[in-house]
Amino acid sequence: MRVLIAASAVRAQLCAAAKKLNVSVKIHFSTEPRIECIAPLFQTANETTQPIPTKTTGIIPEWINGSLLRNGPGKFEFGNDTYSHWFDGMALMHKFKIQNGSVTYLSRFLESDSYKQNKSANRIVISEFGTLAMPDPCKSGFDRFKAKFTLESTDNCSVNFVQYKGDYYVSTETNFMRKVDPEQLNTLEKVDWSKFTAVNGATAHPHYDPDGTAYNMGNSYGKQGTCYNIIKIPVQRSGSEETLEGTQIICSIEPQEKMKPSYYHSFGMTENYVVFIELPLKLNILKILTSQIRGKSFASSMSWEPQHNTVFHVVNKHTGEPHSTHFCAPPLMSFHQINSYEDQGCIVLDMCCQDDGSAVGSFMLENLRKSGQALQEVYDKISHAYPRRFVLPLDLDFRTKQGTDIRPLSYSAATATKLSDGKVWCTHENLHDQTLDLCGLEFPQINYSKYNTKKYRFFYGCGFQHMVGDSLVKIDTETKKSKIWKEDGFYPSEPIFVPYPESVEEDDGVLLSAVLTPHQDKSTFLLILDAKDFTEIGRAEVPVRIPYGFHGIFVPEGRGNEHQI
Repeated sequence: MRVLIAASAVRAQLCAAAKKLNVSVKIHFSTEPRIECIAPLFQTANETTQPIPTKTTGIIPEWINGSLLRNGPGKFEFGNDTYSHWFDGMALMHKFKIQNGSVTYLSRFLESDSYKQNKSANRIVISEFGTLAMPDPCKSGFDRFKAKFTLESTDNCSVNFVQYKGDYYVSTETNFMRKVDPEQLNTLEKVDWSKFTAVNGATAHPHYDPDGTAYNMGNSYGKQGTCYNIIKIPVQRSGSEETLEGTQIICSIEPQEKMKPSYYHSFGMTENYVVFIELPLKLNILKILTSQIRGKSFASSMSWEPQHNTVFHVVNKHTGEPHSTHFCAPPLMSFHQINSYEDQGCIVLDMCCQDDGSAVGSFMLENLRKSGQALQEVYDKISHAYPRRFVLPLDLDFRTKQGTDIRPLSYSAATATKLSDGKVWCTHENLHDQTLDLCGLEFPQINYSKYNTKKYRFFYGCGFQHMVGDSLVKIDTETKKSKIWKEDGFYPSEPIFVPYPESVEEDDGVLLSAVLTPHQDKSTFLLILDAKDFTEIGRAEVPVRIPYGFHGIFVPEGRGNEHQI
């Protein structure tokens, strides 16, 4: 039996299956590249400092009044210096204002200290994730030598828009945030987490209780090593002028290796618990401290170490008490959580998972700017992210026999096994059918304002049958069936759910996504998609080019406490 196939992405799976079936396999590559060039999505763009009108088709619902704010890299060089990694580009903030059936667009570069110093020097002065800044050649030899021993954190907050105490900030993963004006996207004060609590940074993905109380995760570094910290940020206090006044650490967690903590991008939260996922993607503290001397970027301190299992740390967010059970799973990588909730004495933890840590290093700009077969080969090496469910039984019956797999919840295929050392070994349930087998899903979103920390059914995200999202996907967690929106030559960004007024059902609402294109003869547009049936309602074309970015929020007009993160 001979099998002909054009997609190299399934070569390994096909060969393994053929070996089991004792059949021969012939791999055939099409002469036409499956992946087109997307380099324009990762090139410097101009800012649009005044609102400009858009060309609308279909219907822009008049009940949508507010702004979609998005964040991401938008400038990739200063003078003759160029950044090495997608994550390094200077933050470019975007605003799609939807009002009375029309849409306007504006964008502004974040006026961070990093941006201003780089611009003034006309070279890269501040190091970023994958790019090490070289000492100023105009300085003395002593000053250049001294610079090798100086670690300076960037305030290039290019990852997300977040909300604390009713104010809006752009955030990354260092100890700095920048407050911004959501109306004009003006850059306001610089906020240092370490001045309010003993952490050296925080994630760009906080979670919120219904009353506005925020939770986040941040590391602290000291002589004794590193701790992971769960941070609680209270709601706005009357008369308070301090940005993060009242922030407290409710629990500190020791890493498996003190000098090699895990990298993390987000975490899970239920009504009563925070779930921190300790991953096998490790940060070498010694390498970070000596990066300037070694002439290496921060990214070089990261390593995938699959000899370590994944550990789920469960902490009561009201008392700060860690749960007595240690939950673990096979090595995996995860950037984004989908949702978490409690049911029948268990925590249900849904997240996008990869089987290794290859993705981070693959997003070098030299890779993203390749085309044809060269880009295809980069994509084939990346472990795809798939939505998976873990179930953590908080009170595993003492009578349960060691080594016996149990299904803690009847409606989930996820299992838990009690080990001889008292730990609980967890295996996942896939939350997708074969439709996603060859692409995967990232940038997940839910109806956050109504279903965060609650049992839910639907989530949305970008399908990645490319180096960037090339489709929008809706998945039903009960049936595992998916609905897909896709248009050739276009690359949708993270979909943000906006509920219909007086909505009753979970998927009563629309999705907003900035849909980008590398083609000069096509226009970027804001897509408005019906979240229930996944049909297009309308679009608003933007007459400027927008680079591919990361995350955003929807801010309803005249309302400042909507947590659509």
